[in-house]
Amino acid sequence: MTSTVLCAGVVLSACGKSDSGSDSGKSHGNVTVTTAKGEVEVPLKPAKVVALDNTSFLTLKAFGIKPVAAPKGLLPKEGFEDWQKDSSIKDAGIHHEPKFEAINATEPDLIIGGYRFGEHHDKLSKIAKTIDIAPSDESKEGYVNALKAQTVTLGKIFGQEDKAKEIVVALDKSQQAATAATKGEKVFLGVASAGKIDNGASRIGRLTQPLNLKNVLDAGGKKSTSVHDNSGLAPETIAKLNPDWVILLDRDAAVGAEEGTVAVPAKKVVEGMEAWDKTTFRAKGQVIYLDNNFYLTEGIQAYTEAFDQVATAFGKTG
Repeated sequence: MTSTVLCAGVVLSACGKSDSGSDSGKSHGNVTVTTAKGEVEVPLKPAKVVALDNTSFLTLKAFGIKPVAAPKGLLPKEGFEDWQKDSSIKDAGIHHEPKFEAINATEPDLIIGGYRFGEHHDKLSKIAKTIDIAPSDESKEGYVNALKAQTVTLGKIFGQEDKAKEIVVALDKSQQAATAATKGEKVFLGVASAGKIDNGASRIGRLTQPLNLKNVLDAGGKKSTSVHDNSGLAPETIAKLNPDWVILLDRDAAVGAEEGTVAVPAKKVVEGMEAWDKTTFRAKGQVIYLDNNFYLTEGIQAYTEAFDQVATAFGKTG
């Protein structure tokens, strides 16, 4: 795409390519990959990559890829200090307010979009080749299998097929172990935020889909609510349904408290619920707290770790 087309398509401060001194001019050819938009031809081993899809971040790190831009406001607090502090990695903004000019100024060879940035695909495509290979709840094969497909595709793009295979194998093993350890137990999938706990099935229900677990709220006729809705589920409701286990996502631990609220650790909230004093999960200590970074990564490594947690915890009681 010429710089003339780019400038006509979207108003940005920097148009056209310049000699930046990187190896982006070295040709490795192209490779065709399957995306949410169909088959797309992309550069093979692109040198300048804008990483926007948070589910891809840990895989890119595993491949040794350093992006030229990333949404620094969405980076987990742990494990991404290098990206956060590196001034050569520009801040791409967040999905609510992307910094299109900053992205364009990096003159990327490839933009890994999708997921939270999915609605900006057309604008991003005017800057550089943009792909959406993010896992989706609408994927026919399911979210977890879509994570595997995403990893394989990234391996193909960056010439890291062997490493991608290792990552997929690790997920398969942890998922199989978790499936074997679960035997139809009733589970409440919760999200903790601002000192309250609400239905988190809309976010972490993906985790239990392939496992032998029963969502206690589905059994009770309750519908999943938004991960941000922490006002509509009374603790007495959960006490009455009395799940065997609770799997909890601590949103505040990942992104901090929302304006006007106070962050309270999920464990403190659980232990302070008087209505849960006589529940099975409290009496037996059967609560799994997902890693604090789960909410911000949500990628294949996050699910591998979560399946490991389930396999370990349920294996002790099996």
